Amino acid sequence: MSGSIPFYQKHHLHYDRGYRSKETQSKVSQYQASSRYSASGSASAATRSRGLNVSSHSGLEESRLSPSPKRAKPTYLAVDKDNQIIGYVVPIFRGSQEFATGLSDTEEARVRDTAAYMARRDLFTSGLEMERSELISRKETMRESAERITLNKRIHEHEEHFKRMNEDSLMHAPEFVIKPRSHTVWEKQCVRLHCTVSGWPDPRVVWYKNNVALDPLANPGKYKVESRYSVHSLEINKCDFDDTAQYRVSAMNSQGELSAFASVVVKRFKGEMDEFLPAPRRAITEVGPVSEYGITFQTHIVDKFGVSFGREGETMSLGCTVIIYPALHRYQPEVEWYRDDVLLSPSKWTHMHWSGDRATLTLTHLNKEDEGLYTLRVTTKSGYETYSAYVFVRDADAEVEGAPAAPLDVRCLDANKDYIIVAWKQPAVDGGSSILGYFVDRCEVGTTHWIQCNDTPVKFARFPVTGLVEGRSYIFRVRAVNKSGISRPSRVSEPVAAMDPADRARMRGTSAPWTGQIIVTEEEPAEGIVPSKPCDLQVTEATKNYVVLSWKPPGEKGLEGVMYYVEKCVSGTDSWQRVNTEIPVKSPRFALFDLAEGKAYRFRVRCCNSAGVGEPSDPTEATTVGDKLDIPSAPGKVIPTRNTDTSVVVSWEASCDAKELVGYYIEGSIVGSNVWEPCNNKPVNVTRFICHGLITGEKYVFRVRAVNAAGISQFSQESEAVEVKAAIASPAPPYGITILECVRDSMVLAWKQPTFIGGADITGYFVDYREVIDGVPGKWHEANIKAVSERAYRVSDLKENKKYQFQVRAANMAGVGIPSLPSNTFLCEEWTIAVPGPPHDLQIREARNDSLVLLWKPPVYQGRDPVNGFYVDIKEADAPEEAWRGVNTKALEKTYTKIKDLKEGEKYVFRVRAQNKAGVGKVSDVTEPVPALTKPGTKEIVVDVDDDGVISLNFECGNMTPDSKFVWSKNYEDFTDTSRLTTETKGTKSKVVFNRPGEEDIGVYSCLVTHTDGASSSYTLSEEELKRLLEISHDHKFPIIPLKSDLAVELLEKGRVRFWLQAEKMSNNGKVDYVFNDNVVSQGEKYKMNFDKNTGVIEMTMESLTPADEGTYTFQLQDGKATNQSSLVLIGDVFKQLQKESEFQRKEYFRKQGPHFIEYLSWEVTPECCVVLKCKVGNMKKETSALWHKDRHQIKVDEHLGFAEGVLKLEIAQRDLPADTADIVDSPIWRRLKISKKDAGVYEVILKDDRGQDTSTLNLTDQGFKDLMNEVFSVIANSSTPLKITSTDEGIRLYTFVSYYNDLLQVTWHYKDSAIAFSDRIKSGVVGEQLWLQITEPTEKDMGKYAIEFYDGKGGLRRTVDLSGQAFDDAFAEFQRLKAAAIAERNRARVAGGLPDVVTIQEGKALNLTCNISGNPVPEVTWLKNDREITSDEHCILKFESGKFASFTITGVNTSDSGKYSILVKNKYGTESGDFTVEVTEGTPDLGVTSYWTDEEGNVVFGSNTPKEKMKTTLTGTKMQKRKESVSKASTVKNVEDREQDKKSEAQNEGDPAEVPALDSDQTKEAKVDLINQTLPVDQSEASEQPADSAEKPEAVAETT
Repeated sequence: MSGSIPFYQKHHLHYDRGYRSKETQSKVSQYQASSRYSASGSASAATRSRGLNVSSHSGLEESRLSPSPKRAKPTYLAVDKDNQIIGYVVPIFRGSQEFATGLSDTEEARVRDTAAYMARRDLFTSGLEMERSELISRKETMRESAERITLNKRIHEHEEHFKRMNEDSLMHAPEFVIKPRSHTVWEKQCVRLHCTVSGWPDPRVVWYKNNVALDPLANPGKYKVESRYSVHSLEINKCDFDDTAQYRVSAMNSQGELSAFASVVVKRFKGEMDEFLPAPRRAITEVGPVSEYGITFQTHIVDKFGVSFGREGETMSLGCTVIIYPALHRYQPEVEWYRDDVLLSPSKWTHMHWSGDRATLTLTHLNKEDEGLYTLRVTTKSGYETYSAYVFVRDADAEVEGAPAAPLDVRCLDANKDYIIVAWKQPAVDGGSSILGYFVDRCEVGTTHWIQCNDTPVKFARFPVTGLVEGRSYIFRVRAVNKSGISRPSRVSEPVAAMDPADRARMRGTSAPWTGQIIVTEEEPAEGIVPSKPCDLQVTEATKNYVVLSWKPPGEKGLEGVMYYVEKCVSGTDSWQRVNTEIPVKSPRFALFDLAEGKAYRFRVRCCNSAGVGEPSDPTEATTVGDKLDIPSAPGKVIPTRNTDTSVVVSWEASCDAKELVGYYIEGSIVGSNVWEPCNNKPVNVTRFICHGLITGEKYVFRVRAVNAAGISQFSQESEAVEVKAAIASPAPPYGITILECVRDSMVLAWKQPTFIGGADITGYFVDYREVIDGVPGKWHEANIKAVSERAYRVSDLKENKKYQFQVRAANMAGVGIPSLPSNTFLCEEWTIAVPGPPHDLQIREARNDSLVLLWKPPVYQGRDPVNGFYVDIKEADAPEEAWRGVNTKALEKTYTKIKDLKEGEKYVFRVRAQNKAGVGKVSDVTEPVPALTKPGTKEIVVDVDDDGVISLNFECGNMTPDSKFVWSKNYEDFTDTSRLTTETKGTKSKVVFNRPGEEDIGVYSCLVTHTDGASSSYTLSEEELKRLLEISHDHKFPIIPLKSDLAVELLEKGRVRFWLQAEKMSNNGKVDYVFNDNVVSQGEKYKMNFDKNTGVIEMTMESLTPADEGTYTFQLQDGKATNQSSLVLIGDVFKQLQKESEFQRKEYFRKQGPHFIEYLSWEVTPECCVVLKCKVGNMKKETSALWHKDRHQIKVDEHLGFAEGVLKLEIAQRDLPADTADIVDSPIWRRLKISKKDAGVYEVILKDDRGQDTSTLNLTDQGFKDLMNEVFSVIANSSTPLKITSTDEGIRLYTFVSYYNDLLQVTWHYKDSAIAFSDRIKSGVVGEQLWLQITEPTEKDMGKYAIEFYDGKGGLRRTVDLSGQAFDDAFAEFQRLKAAAIAERNRARVAGGLPDVVTIQEGKALNLTCNISGNPVPEVTWLKNDREITSDEHCILKFESGKFASFTITGVNTSDSGKYSILVKNKYGTESGDFTVEVTEGTPDLGVTSYWTDEEGNVVFGSNTPKEKMKTTLTGTKMQKRKESVSKASTVKNVEDREQDKKSEAQNEGDPAEVPALDSDQTKEAKVDLINQTLPVDQSEASEQPADSAEKPEAVAETT
């Protein structure tokens, strides 16, 4: 069976019905039983009854889990020919099988009874019988009608349950069945907007007013929102003028969102406007108000987003600030976003926000589908404003190197019951190798499991996905593959349901408007009719991978669902083969795979239902398997055109005869790089595209490819190279036309430079004027034929007392631009005011973070007197008019000023006023807002003086354009005397050279770079700066040999004196004169000279100094024209000190000829707390002796501590160790010191041999010894571990470990910052290296903070612990537990004396064993033999005397007494046992008596009356003494190791690695031996005190007779 299934369906689960669960099968069977017509009933009803002609225009399809056809639940909607709902259908209840069958067995019986009644009515003519039968029939009809209603309700509930179980198959986006309509009402009336919405899940409905959500709770009584049975309404109570707005209702569910709009206009009765309401504002324009409310809204979009670049997976926000004037509090504009002229709706990919003044669009997860031209449209009642910019989305990095980019724009086409066509667009980037094909993946909505739909890649950008489960929703994605790997998956498609399009249309509209019309129709039942053949069969798509067939359902198909069988036949034959032999298809579409490429086929389709299989359709024409759609041809000629500094316009000729063209991909490459980069990642369907993001100044070439579903075309020919730079265009119009002066027949105009100059310098301006008579302007006249270069011009030949308007046009090499807007109307009359006119042509230069330079030109009209100064005003750009303030209090004489102390980033505007003797004149026009901000890459003018002494000013600009020029000026005016300055420009650098620097050159020098964003800088050459530069220039012209160091003196070996200096640089021709007291000295016995020309070091040496050498020493240098000299004065105390030091060095030299001290004797406390005296020696040999003395007594020094590596060391004291630890004395750790007061004294070391001797002394008395001990204490304190809390059976103990301990260590314990007064209850002590504080029988009064303080003569060290709260509770509980355990341990039953392990005794002898028993209360004693209890009798006597002594006696031993014996003692605190073995041997009786006793350790001791030969009696005991010693030593060493480990872990737990003492193996050994020394004497004393013949309390006695 599997062989007949196509390869792409083999692994699809839904082809196997066996996977359904039992619960699902039960639900299906129940639903089929309640909704399916009975076959037998249908046949009988077809011959006897007639039904209603009902159009099932909406409702759920009956079964999605079984291929058997089911009837949909009728909804009784009447439709016209165009399938438009015109009313409701009321069925006639005639007992029709259509409404009876499938409901109950009772109804079928009623149908049979009714048929019988019809027969009887023909037979019986009696009226009474007919009346009775009719009465019975009515009763049965009423009863069955009630049952039908009940059963319909049950079916409805079952369908609702089915909906909830299969929500995903029913989901669809909201749709408006009835949209809200607009209303015009009078004021104070109420209005209601209502709509009907369908959708699943049930949509959430929100009402908006001017895009602002309405909240009924925020306006109680004003708005009322209701939702009932998919009908939603908004009621506005007592409408007023402010309720006039556009209202939007938005319905949203998980499948999408949809909105509908309605307008409400509120009118007032004429003359009834409230007096307190403000009158409508009127716009002051020539056109007048355009809105119906008398208000003209002006919309401005500012702070715009520019061309943006993103990468797949990133988040991007686009935003603009929207300014609407006038600003009405309750009025909100309509804000819409478009991508490529398609309106965007909110979704999980796009979020929109309107804050009242800013519109923001957020793209949450960028994909290439998001690339395009984005447009913001702001609509008011006066019109709309738009702004657009392009967004580019680059591909994300490939997961596999060389893999292609992801496909894009995945869409679902032609969705049917069991198949969907998926289409996509090919990516622009193939990863370096051609794309082999694409994989299509599907995922059922509500799951996360993706299934690959095709086993082999398909090259065609469309693919039919079959084998879908009817009624379920799916999403799809596509991946591209090349030889390197598979791309990332594309963005998923929108969800689509696998169902018949007609069913989907019916599901989206479940209600109809009431028309007041009832239409009653009848229908003949059609059960049991075999469907006719399909029609219009055709091949809709054919590729080399698959063929898609399409047909129309048959006209006669019965009332059951129809399915189809598809058959194929090789062209030229008549052998038809059924394709879908397994399961018939439900959709009138089918895709055939596994067809032989190049072979021709014909196809036909058969219909089938439960009644049978119909006739085949007419076959199709022969179809050859192959791609019908060809890959488009390459586009034609590509032409690039300059656009901006970073973009180029690329246009090309469209591909010839391209079918189903999707668009074009454009690529660009820097000339010579041979690296092509995509300019767009989403195909564009035009032949002109702007490529952004290019590098300014680079040359690019471009090429284009065409795309359709069949693939991507070849590249077009490369375009010609184009340089990326702004295109030259005519300039924008000037603006800000003002009047500077007016006389009888002329006016002087001024204007501002255009904001855009067109990419080239402005060559001039043209002025036009026109006369205005009674408000009516006349014709324009040219004021100048030749262009004027200045931004001011006198227009002559005007008429006095006439009104004029003016306009100005700018011109550049591209042509003359459009004229400016007409100026205000000016009256031509002579000015007679005394004060000056306004300054003009204000310019901003050198904008920095805290300053800028303002330039202006003086007024043309000066008034009665000449202008004698200027005042500058400043304010923040957004500040009110009242915020204007003066920059200067004293009038400025110059026409420029530098304004300082600005706030970084703040925008400012400026204006200037001129004054004369009559006063201050009119203010100038206000400048454009300028921010106080240093632009990136800004550089300043740098002054330089070269080696020849030439002074120059240098300026560099990094953002120049090819048309940029450097413009230098002095005092912001062009140079007048060019003979004093020379300008040189090369590339991006320019400089001004001063030819003859002098006072005439003092001033402010500035440089402006044209065609930039205002790159400029200035340099102030003041009188002081000029003087400094002239000095530097002089030094360069008349050089001085630079010195690295001046003349200095130093002492050499043997006390020799060296005079030296070092020059920076001297040539081989340089020479030096050595002068002493103005006399030149030369080389000789007294003076030795040397001049190293490579290093520039000049030196003179003398063997020694005598009083005659006191004076001044000078070195005179000369190298060409450069000279220099340096002197050193050695007189008075300076000379005497140098001479004394020279003599000392001379003596030191001779001292060091023999053994000597390099570093004298000093002490050191090592981290291991060892005190070492050390000194560093030199010039030693084997015969050299080093003698140590203390208080003039020689010290015998261990040879191990002798001279090593030039250092002599002495450890002050050494401990004596017990003899039994001598085996580890050689370890250096055991020579660690415990220094004491007896080690104080004066230490001395003498070095001596045949060359001489040297001595070093160290005083370690009084303060010296205190300093040493304080350092020892500091080392000990720093080695201490954090204070810890532990509990004993006596109380609570606080303790700390130190790595080393000294008896002189001063330690103080504190409780709550007060020293503790010790008592019998609170004690402190030291055990080894543990310092502890014991609190016996603690109480709550002992809670608090404890500390131990180590004294080290400085600040000391304190360790603290808080014994309170939970810490105290835990410690106190542990103390109570240990105390109880100790009591139990002391009182538990135990065998105090040991028993022998084995007793070997001859048969016939008597055996007696006695041992001590302890315990409180007195233990119970039990004797066991071979683990069985024994009792006392004549043969075995058991005794327990005085509660202490237990004896075991066998009067006459025989072989049956051999075995294992045990004594078991027990009381309430515990149990203990002792074991021994008795071995009885045969032998001659011995009349002698052998007695022995064993101590508590089990060691055998023979009695004094035992014969020597009897001491050889085989009596074996344990060797407990030696074992004890061994265990004692091992446990001692183990305790040391455990204690060291505990201290390490405690320090690590404190988190301070610095406090972990560095213990090596030697230190561990020393700690072990220290503890052995403390325990060994105790063990020896215990051993010596052991009684050999104790009769008082024998531990164990054994007698043999």
